[in-house]
Amino acid sequence: MLDAIQSFFQRTLSAPEQRDDQALTLELACAALLCEVMRADYEQSEAERAAMQRMLMTRYRLDEQAVAELMRLAEAEVDDAVDHYQFISLIKQHYGYEQRLEVVAMMWQVAWADGALDPLEEHRIRRLADLLHVSHSDFIRSKLGNSPT
Repeated sequence: MLDAIQSFFQRTLSAPEQRDDQALTLELACAALLCEVMRADYEQSEAERAAMQRMLMTRYRLDEQAVAELMRLAEAEVDDAVDHYQFISLIKQHYGYEQRLEVVAMMWQVAWADGALDPLEEHRIRRLADLLHVSHSDFIRSKLGNSPT
């Protein structure tokens, strides 16, 4: 099973331009980054999982079953990933600045979903936002715009 997942990600993430449906590849990359944020504090709450599920359903117009599969594949890939490069590079290649900023906003929503922002989550989002080339001022605005207060 793990070989099948790895094969799927190798096919889709290594050469997305050869696929007819590039959006699915971007969905997987985005879901993997959201998983990274969800796991940053070593506690995955049901609130965070539910927020991630809602965002993926809304953002990519997927049904509940498709999002469940997407989240399962993303979590498996994050478990095996050495770094974030494959996800980051795909998103940077296919998303404009505003779309990358939207991904950062989604990260904040996952981090705040359980009602508390852990410093490890904030650090992970900061690191990912830097890799996505989102400016520090937009990073802060996104944080403040997504805080529950």
